[in-house]
Amino acid sequence: MHAMEHIVRIIETSQVTHDVKRFRFQKPAGYTFIPGQATDVSVNKDGWKNEVRPFTFTSLNEYPYLEFTIKRYESHNGVTDQIHQLKEGDELLIRDVWGAIAYKGPGWFIAGGAGITPFMAILRRLHKDDQLLGNKLIYSNKTAADIIYNDELSAMLGADFINVLTREDNGQYLHGRIDEAFLKKEIPDFSTHFYVCGPDKMIANVNGILTGLGAKAETLVFEK
Repeated sequence: MHAMEHIVRIIETSQVTHDVKRFRFQKPAGYTFIPGQATDVSVNKDGWKNEVRPFTFTSLNEYPYLEFTIKRYESHNGVTDQIHQLKEGDELLIRDVWGAIAYKGPGWFIAGGAGITPFMAILRRLHKDDQLLGNKLIYSNKTAADIIYNDELSAMLGADFINVLTREDNGQYLHGRIDEAFLKKEIPDFSTHFYVCGPDKMIANVNGILTGLGAKAETLVFEK
């Protein structure tokens, strides 16, 4: 076994949305991370140990357990599908922590779908430390049923939580895409920090628009 691999047992699973589950599992002694960081994960079963995928911790460092919040991509018949079939007592393999998404100061968090996961630990940390003021979240999903941790984010951020739906116009949330017109309308000042996470294409598009609107490259925080 590789020196930096840890076998961890799942202690709890729960459904978050129709295709997203939360997994809480053992924390190896001395294992620490910064909110926003990730690790490479595989299922501790024959045929799957080398199928490694990155997942972000959604727990806080001081919790006695580690937590992932994972969206299932059933059509891929791959790692997320396998993980979603795991239950209490089953095992994962985790490695050392890594990641470029770290909190640098108040600003705008812009997330698409499962791209909210690196931001959960950051926002939970800020909330716990009473430091959320001055941060806003724009969160894009296909439908309202896809919004991960909607209740918790609403409770933490209140009016600073902006939901945008691309495939549903329900009158409750904004409808449309995070494009240039949308960002110009919502964001009054582009000299602040921006945290961007979602599908690769979305990250590239949003970063391009933000830069075009005056955001400086050094204020854009995303996984390169």
